[in-house]
Amino acid sequence: MELRHLRCFVAVAEELHFGKAAERLHLSQPPVSLAIKELESELGVMLFERTSRRISLTRIGEEMLKEARTALASAEAMRRLAKDECMGTTGTISIAFISLAAYAFLPDLLREFSSAYPRVKVQLRESTTDRIIEDLEQGRLDLGFGFLTPQQPAAIANEILLREPLVVALPAGHPQASRKAIDLRDLANENFLGFERYYGPLMFDAIVATCMRHGFSPRMFPATQMHTIVSLVSGGLGVALVPACVTVQRREGVTYRPMLGEKTYVETCAMWRQAHQSPVLLAFLKLMAERQSSA
Repeated sequence: MELRHLRCFVAVAEELHFGKAAERLHLSQPPVSLAIKELESELGVMLFERTSRRISLTRIGEEMLKEARTALASAEAMRRLAKDECMGTTGTISIAFISLAAYAFLPDLLREFSSAYPRVKVQLRESTTDRIIEDLEQGRLDLGFGFLTPQQPAAIANEILLREPLVVALPAGHPQASRKAIDLRDLANENFLGFERYYGPLMFDAIVATCMRHGFSPRMFPATQMHTIVSLVSGGLGVALVPACVTVQRREGVTYRPMLGEKTYVETCAMWRQAHQSPVLLAFLKLMAERQSSA
């Protein structure tokens, strides 16, 4: 039994006329008549009562019509599902991100993607750049947003989405907070709040290198999340160097100021396995590229 048999059967059952059924199916009448004969032969029952003037469904034919419609609907649903999967309009995408991405571009990007592809399930988790790269290599992740690293594996493709300078986060009551820009040398004796090197080696190294360039080695106090760092600054426990996009988090008790002298930049990028080209991932990357080109 093939789908063509069921299509012919449903058409004849609904039209109760072989000629009209053939016209509806864009076929000549003989193939339709043959399909009905083949179906009846395979099932071992008569689906239609035929006279010289009319045809009608038998009792079993009426029951079979319900089943045939259900089968054809299921087949069409499967076809649509397969087509949607190939086009990236349905499925699942797993995304990991560093907290910085959540302050910058990620919320708007996810909102646009969910609007364009409402049937795609997005699985999100916060992570670190090193863990994101590891998960991508192991196939545990489709897409990651993390810091661009000089040692990024060749198998991992990337696209820079954000390049921002580091700025100084100070407690609002800090003596330097009233200045328009900060000379880091004036903060040489402060506690610097930042990522542990284990969790954020690129940011840790960038902060240390920036301070060393200004003539001192910072006294680092570790935290694992950007919002924790900002909260500790608010509590007066130290100062921090943070990417400029963090300033959108208007935390009471925190003042942000640019640095005097040479700026230090950090770059955030999208990362994915070059060998992994699922339709959903390609759809996300296409939207991301369109968004970047229109920015």
